[in-house]
Amino acid sequence: MSVMRELYTKKVVPTLMKTFGYKNRMQVPRLKKVVVHVGAGEASQDAKQIEPVVKDLSMITGQRPVISKARKAISNFRLRKGMTVGAKVTLRGERAYHFLERFFNFAAPQIRDFRGFPENSFDGRGGYTLGIKEQLIFPEIERDKVKKVFGMDITIVTTAERDDEARALLENLGMPFRKE
Repeated sequence: MSVMRELYTKKVVPTLMKTFGYKNRMQVPRLKKVVVHVGAGEASQDAKQIEPVVKDLSMITGQRPVISKARKAISNFRLRKGMTVGAKVTLRGERAYHFLERFFNFAAPQIRDFRGFPENSFDGRGGYTLGIKEQLIFPEIERDKVKKVFGMDITIVTTAERDDEARALLENLGMPFRKE
């Protein structure tokens, strides 16, 4: 069991039960999944462009990414249906907790001018999405061997029904929010 999963069961659940007045442990919001997505539009022109993205994404998440294909043709972007446009990984259970633990404690402090994550990135249904400009913040990536620097979107999906519940959950799990 990861440290963050243990923290959830021993500290977060009792704290949220007390804060929101839940009567049952099963009412407490929990982490459903974490989706890490990289958009690689230039891969539609050259298929070899996706290989370094897939390699780095699998090193960061510990899981093999799924290649994203275009669903419809858009002539302005020179995009036809079925062309490669990115890669994504969906982490659930123990792997999601482990990824968030590494992200909050090791990768996030490596971001330039990092003062915390914004509080206004919740979607209204307990989900949180943030963007990262480069993969070099993760300790698994060796800077010398990087062929291409790319950004990624990280979406944290919880079972919370409201944003304040999701914010309390993520804050108790150790997510550093910006102090305004």
